[in-house]
Amino acid sequence: MKILVTGANGFIGKNLLMHLREKSEIEVVPFTREHTEADLPALLKGIDWVIHLAGINRPEDPSEFVTGNAGLTQVLCQAVRDAVQQNGRKIPVIYTSSIQAERENDYGSSKRAAEEALLALSEDTGNPVHIYRLPNVFGKWARPNYNSAVATFCHNVARDLPVPINDPDALINLVYVDDVISHFLTLMEGKSNASGIFAEVDPVYQITVGDLANQLNRFKATRDNLITEPVGTGLTRALYATYVSYLPPERFTYTVPQHGDERGVFVEMLKTQDAGQFSFFTAHPGVTRGGHYHHSKTEKFLVIKGKACFRFRHMLTGEFYELFTAGDKPEIVETVPGWTHDITNVGDDELVCMLWANEIFDRDSPDTFSCPVGTEA
Repeated sequence: MKILVTGANGFIGKNLLMHLREKSEIEVVPFTREHTEADLPALLKGIDWVIHLAGINRPEDPSEFVTGNAGLTQVLCQAVRDAVQQNGRKIPVIYTSSIQAERENDYGSSKRAAEEALLALSEDTGNPVHIYRLPNVFGKWARPNYNSAVATFCHNVARDLPVPINDPDALINLVYVDDVISHFLTLMEGKSNASGIFAEVDPVYQITVGDLANQLNRFKATRDNLITEPVGTGLTRALYATYVSYLPPERFTYTVPQHGDERGVFVEMLKTQDAGQFSFFTAHPGVTRGGHYHHSKTEKFLVIKGKACFRFRHMLTGEFYELFTAGDKPEIVETVPGWTHDITNVGDDELVCMLWANEIFDRDSPDTFSCPVGTEA
């Protein structure tokens, strides 16, 4: 499949080209600011799809809206019309319009005029046209301090710069760039359920400007409090990926607290709001750690390096149990409420062990009570 992408060097274009070039069966033909409208007929030769992203949204002269949005689209439509007539083969066009096309302003009027050119192409030739009226698109590689609040806020928060907010209660609609691209790919692969010329990208997220800034600042705060936000799904996932993409390289790393004594070190890595925390610890040969029980807290241990003996004793019956595990065999050891337990390094080298606890450690209510296990039943 051969795809012409206009605006290939723009924000959506850069992300789209990265996705397209991951597919060996797709050849990308970019149209950028280095090209002129006169290049379009030649670039269209052998093209299977056109993804028309190019446009103007913040010109120095408002007249550029007309030439950059409506004008370029009209020239593209004529080039497609000529190609269809010459080759008898249709070239479907995907166009990224804007929700501003519904409004009476210079930008919206120019996008609406571009849509009208595409609608005429479809009506005159039967050439497939797919128009997406997009709200604010966000994601990695958007230009800060331009026309994206998300990009500007992410850039500034990641660099300890002030975040400009005029109205914290102002509501903004957002779509994530990866979702936009996913819709395009699904459409080109013939797997879309969309019907009609006008198509929509989902999900569309809503958030206030104030809540957006607060969320980004919570992301930043995780480096201090170690408590991660629920970044696995939805808007929070997309915003976190975007925020991290704006970190300068010198901020790719951060330190976490380390507690050390004669036994080894204990390091807390990550805490969650509702699924506990992750840590790791070391133990020198012969060192025993633990010797306590919990009423409700549960833990999972995974020895990464070395050899360990885990011992357990039931707090009521006195039942004793021990087991051995080592780093060369990934094996989770669970601690069970009501059993006192400990872990001993029985190898010749340092023991390194990962630890997950189902709750964040609370110094005021630790649910951890000292009680030696012993070494025999």
